[in-house]
Amino acid sequence: MKIQEVLQFKRIIFYDGDCGFCNTSVQLVLKKRKKDFYFIPLQSSIAEEIMTHFNETIEMNTLYLVENGLLYDRSTAAIRIAKHLSSLYPLLYYLGLLVPKFIRDSVYNQIAKRRHKIRPGFCALPSVDERKFFIQS
Repeated sequence: MKIQEVLQFKRIIFYDGDCGFCNTSVQLVLKKRKKDFYFIPLQSSIAEEIMTHFNETIEMNTLYLVENGLLYDRSTAAIRIAKHLSSLYPLLYYLGLLVPKFIRDSVYNQIAKRRHKIRPGFCALPSVDERKFFIQS
Protein backbone atom coordinates (compact mmCIF):
# COMPACT_ATOMS: atom_id res chain seq x y z
CA MET A 1 0.00 0.00 0.00
CA LYS A 2 1.31 3.46 -0.88
CA ILE A 3 1.82 6.15 1.73
CA GLN A 4 -0.85 8.46 0.25
CA GLU A 5 -3.40 5.64 0.34
CA VAL A 6 -2.60 4.93 3.99
CA LEU A 7 -2.81 8.58 5.00
CA GLN A 8 -6.38 8.70 3.70
CA PHE A 9 -7.47 6.72 6.77
CA LYS A 10 -8.76 9.20 9.38
CA ARG A 11 -7.14 7.60 12.44
CA ILE A 12 -3.96 5.49 12.39
CA ILE A 13 -2.28 4.23 15.54
CA PHE A 14 1.43 3.35 15.42
CA TYR A 15 2.47 1.00 18.21
CA ASP A 16 5.39 -1.20 19.27
CA GLY A 17 4.46 -4.58 17.83
CA ASP A 18 6.90 -6.37 20.17
CA CYS A 19 5.39 -4.91 23.35
CA GLY A 20 2.79 -6.87 25.31
CA PHE A 21 1.42 -3.73 26.97
CA CYS A 22 1.09 -2.06 23.55
CA ASN A 23 -0.66 -5.09 22.05
CA THR A 24 -3.06 -5.19 25.01
CA SER A 25 -3.78 -1.50 24.39
CA VAL A 26 -4.52 -2.22 20.72
CA GLN A 27 -6.99 -4.92 21.82
CA LEU A 28 -8.66 -2.41 24.16
CA VAL A 29 -9.07 0.11 21.32
CA LEU A 30 -10.55 -2.59 19.08
CA LYS A 31 -13.10 -3.51 21.77
CA LYS A 32 -14.04 0.00 22.89
CA ARG A 33 -13.85 2.03 19.67
CA LYS A 34 -16.73 4.23 18.57
CA LYS A 35 -14.82 5.30 15.45
CA ASP A 36 -12.57 3.20 13.22
CA PHE A 37 -8.87 3.09 13.96
CA TYR A 38 -6.19 1.49 11.81
CA PHE A 39 -2.99 0.03 13.23
CA ILE A 40 0.60 -0.08 12.03
CA PRO A 41 3.46 -1.59 14.03
CA LEU A 42 6.42 0.78 14.39
CA GLN A 43 8.71 -1.99 13.13
CA SER A 44 7.17 -1.91 9.64
CA SER A 45 8.58 -0.19 6.58
CA ILE A 46 5.31 1.71 6.02
CA ALA A 47 5.65 3.19 9.54
CA GLU A 48 9.16 4.36 8.64
CA GLU A 49 7.90 5.93 5.41
CA ILE A 50 5.03 7.74 7.13
CA MET A 51 7.21 9.03 9.96
CA THR A 52 9.72 10.29 7.38
CA HIS A 53 6.82 12.05 5.65
CA PHE A 54 6.19 13.88 8.96
CA ASN A 55 9.93 14.49 9.53
CA GLU A 56 9.72 12.32 12.64
CA THR A 57 12.22 9.73 13.82
CA ILE A 58 10.57 6.64 15.26
CA GLU A 59 11.07 6.09 18.96
CA MET A 60 9.98 2.60 19.93
CA ASN A 61 8.73 3.74 23.34
CA THR A 62 6.34 6.24 21.78
CA LEU A 63 2.73 5.90 20.74
CA TYR A 64 1.91 7.85 17.58
CA LEU A 65 -1.47 8.76 16.14
CA VAL A 66 -2.16 10.25 12.74
CA GLU A 67 -5.59 11.83 12.89
CA ASN A 68 -7.01 13.71 9.94
CA GLY A 69 -3.53 14.21 8.49
CA LEU A 70 -1.89 15.49 11.70
CA LEU A 71 0.67 13.57 13.78
CA TYR A 72 0.35 13.33 17.56
CA ASP A 73 2.64 11.50 19.96
CA ARG A 74 2.88 10.26 23.55
CA SER A 75 0.15 11.46 25.92
CA THR A 76 -1.53 13.65 23.31
CA ALA A 77 -1.96 10.60 21.06
CA ALA A 78 -3.31 8.58 24.01
CA ILE A 79 -5.92 11.12 25.05
CA ARG A 80 -7.00 11.75 21.46
CA ILE A 81 -7.55 7.99 21.08
CA ALA A 82 -9.52 7.93 24.35
CA LYS A 83 -11.85 10.60 22.93
CA HIS A 84 -13.16 8.10 20.35
CA LEU A 85 -13.72 5.16 22.71
CA SER A 86 -16.88 4.10 24.50
CA SER A 87 -17.68 4.06 28.19
CA LEU A 88 -15.88 6.64 30.36
CA TYR A 89 -12.72 6.79 28.23
CA PRO A 90 -13.64 10.12 26.57
CA LEU A 91 -13.42 11.66 30.04
CA LEU A 92 -9.67 11.01 29.90
CA TYR A 93 -9.50 13.28 26.88
CA TYR A 94 -11.19 16.19 28.62
CA LEU A 95 -9.28 15.68 31.88
CA GLY A 96 -6.06 15.34 29.90
CA LEU A 97 -6.63 18.71 28.28
CA LEU A 98 -6.53 20.28 31.75
CA VAL A 99 -3.06 18.90 32.45
CA PRO A 100 -0.09 20.59 30.73
CA LYS A 101 1.55 18.43 28.06
CA PHE A 102 4.93 18.34 29.82
CA ILE A 103 3.30 16.80 32.91
CA ARG A 104 1.21 14.34 30.85
CA ASP A 105 4.29 13.32 28.86
CA SER A 106 6.31 12.87 32.03
CA VAL A 107 3.74 10.36 33.32
CA TYR A 108 3.57 8.77 29.84
CA ASN A 109 7.38 8.37 29.77
CA GLN A 110 7.38 6.62 33.15
CA ILE A 111 4.81 4.10 31.92
CA ALA A 112 6.67 3.69 28.60
CA LYS A 113 9.90 2.84 30.46
CA ARG A 114 8.14 0.04 32.32
CA ARG A 115 5.82 -1.18 29.57
CA HIS A 116 7.63 -4.49 28.99
CA LYS A 117 7.40 -5.30 32.72
CA ILE A 118 3.76 -4.24 33.01
CA ARG A 119 2.56 -6.74 30.41
CA PRO A 120 5.35 -8.94 29.00
CA GLY A 121 5.19 -10.67 25.62
CA PHE A 122 1.51 -10.78 24.75
CA CYS A 123 0.28 -10.79 21.19
CA ALA A 124 -3.36 -11.56 20.49
CA LEU A 125 -4.34 -12.39 16.96
CA PRO A 126 -7.05 -10.12 15.60
CA SER A 127 -10.32 -11.68 14.56
CA VAL A 128 -11.17 -12.00 10.89
CA ASP A 129 -13.30 -8.82 11.13
CA GLU A 130 -10.52 -6.91 12.94
CA ARG A 131 -7.77 -7.82 10.45
CA LYS A 132 -8.96 -5.16 8.01
CA PHE A 133 -7.81 -2.51 10.54
CA PHE A 134 -4.17 -3.67 10.43
CA ILE A 135 -2.13 -2.11 7.65
CA GLN A 136 0.70 -4.20 6.24
CA SER A 137 3.72 -2.79 4.46
